[in-house]
Amino acid sequence: MMTNLFSVFDPSTSILTLSLNWLSTFLGLFLIPMSYWLMPNRFQLIWNNILLTLHKEFKTLLGPSGHNGSTLMFISLFSLIMFNNFLGLFPYIFTSTSHLTLTLTLAFPLWLSFMLYGWINHTQHMFAHLVPQGTPPVLMPFMVCIETISNVIRPGTLAVRLTANMIAGHLLLTLLGNTGPVTTNYIILSVILTTQIALLVLESAVTIIQSYVFAVLSTLYSSEVN
Repeated sequence: MMTNLFSVFDPSTSILTLSLNWLSTFLGLFLIPMSYWLMPNRFQLIWNNILLTLHKEFKTLLGPSGHNGSTLMFISLFSLIMFNNFLGLFPYIFTSTSHLTLTLTLAFPLWLSFMLYGWINHTQHMFAHLVPQGTPPVLMPFMVCIETISNVIRPGTLAVRLTANMIAGHLLLTLLGNTGPVTTNYIILSVILTTQIALLVLESAVTIIQSYVFAVLSTLYSSEVN
C-alpha cells in the first residue's frame, strides 16, 4: 500500500517519458495565454500587482544593498516554484517540486553563492555573525558551533521543507481518492468528497505559501552576507 501511494511521485523509467516528466517544470510558461503578452488584461494587471508587491517586500528585506536585479532573481524563483506547485495539483502531471532533485538544485547553489560572496568580501562580518551580540564569553565556543551547523543545514532545510509539504498534501489527496471508489455508503462518500475538495483548496493555498516562504528565506540568507 505504501509503495502504491509513493509511486505517484516517481517519474517513469522510460528515457523518453522521463525527460517529458521533467519538462513539466516549464509547462507553466506554455499555459500563459498569448493575450497576456500582446495586450493589457485583467490577469496581467493582477499578476503585475503581485510582482510589484513582492519587489517592494524583497527590496526591503535586502536593505541598502538591494536593487532591481536582486529582486528579479527572487521573484523569478517564486514564480517558478509556484507554477510547479500549482501544476502538481492537476491529474497526470508530474510534481517536480516534490523531489529533492529539483528543490536541492535550487537551494544549494543559492546558499553556496551567498556563502562564497560573504566569506570572500565580508570575512570579518561573517566571523562576527557566528557569535550573536550579547553572548556570554563562556558560551561563545558553543554558539560558534551552533551557528555553523545552522548555516550548513540551510539548503537542506529549504529543500526538505518544500518537498515535505508537497508530498504530505498529495498523499492525503491520494488516500482519499483511493478510498472513494471502494465506498458504498453515500453519506461516507459525500463526506470524503467534501473533505477532498477542502484539501484541494488548502493545497492551492499551500502552493503559494511554500513558494513565498522559499523565496523570502532565500532573500533573508542573501541579506545576511551583505
